[in-house]
Amino acid sequence: MKNLLVISIILILTACGSKEEKVVEEKPALVESMKVSLTAAQFDNAGIVLGKPEKREISEILKLNGKIDVPPQNLVSVSIPMGGYLKTTDLLPGMVVRKGQVIATLEDQQYVQLQQDYLLAKVKLKTVEAEYLRQKELNASKASSDKVFQQAEAEFKNARINLKALDQNLQIIGINPDRLDESKISKRISIISPIDGYVAKINANIGKYLTPSEVLFELVNVADIHLNLTVYEQDLAKLQIGQKLVAFNNNEPGKKYPCEILLIGHSLTAEKNTEVHCHFKNYDKSLVPGMYMNAEIELKNVNAITVPEESVVRFGNFEYIFVELKKNQFEMIEVKTGAKEDGFVEIVNNEKLNNQLIVVKGAYSLLMKLKNSEE
Repeated sequence: MKNLLVISIILILTACGSKEEKVVEEKPALVESMKVSLTAAQFDNAGIVLGKPEKREISEILKLNGKIDVPPQNLVSVSIPMGGYLKTTDLLPGMVVRKGQVIATLEDQQYVQLQQDYLLAKVKLKTVEAEYLRQKELNASKASSDKVFQQAEAEFKNARINLKALDQNLQIIGINPDRLDESKISKRISIISPIDGYVAKINANIGKYLTPSEVLFELVNVADIHLNLTVYEQDLAKLQIGQKLVAFNNNEPGKKYPCEILLIGHSLTAEKNTEVHCHFKNYDKSLVPGMYMNAEIELKNVNAITVPEESVVRFGNFEYIFVELKKNQFEMIEVKTGAKEDGFVEIVNNEKLNNQLIVVKGAYSLLMKLKNSEE
């Protein structure tokens, strides 16, 4: 029984150990030593050429995505301050509108009542003003009591306040009080477009009764339509205000829209990204808010440490280069590469190079030699 128990424990421990080995992904087990030596003949036959990393200007294309957006002040919801029935509108989604254009008419009895109240209040003000001036003159000559004068003065002020309030209410619904008289009383009011832009949404139909809380139309001012890109933390330092880029959508990838960075966000989300706002050089009517876009920004790095692309060998998921230790002896070191251009590649972790000679041609021959020597 004791022997069986010991064997069981050993099997359990062995199983646990094998699971841990599967979880951790190790680098390719190339060699115990990353060094390789060649004879003079092997060196010549391998066609190895040595050189040094070069500092050069290299371009990198940063690819981003985002969508078309408009600032809140450019997205206008059109509603009415007083309820009414929608009688006419010619608007359709996507239609262009001009500031001051009549985009709808509404009808309701309360519009008539408001105009009536204003005109009657205007007549009353003239009457009480005349009485106030008369009582003021009488009071000055002591022909009238102070109480009578004060009462006339209060009525005049109340009438003036009432007329001013009705004046403002008329202006809210688009009626000019200065042009209103008994011959121009109307049961209809006009809804005017407050901006130049286009119709994004229509939320009402002819004959519907609309309350002040309802939105009739949503209009978009395209004067400041912009591209809102998502940029991750590691790429923020590569961007600056005024930087140029091109945007395109998946439907027409060949059609490029030049843009310029206007604003870079200063706070990161939980996903470690922020928003970058860009202005289109020329607005295209086919670009509408909410449309998803791609963008490419060409970045220049004038201090890049580069090596020829053929210097870098790949094994597994890792990249390496060979540096010379001494004549005909080399060591393979892991590197991280960046942008590529004109046959050269940037070495991001260039502090590992220490201005050493590297193998610029024949690197794969050394890799094969290193692997074969271990087999």
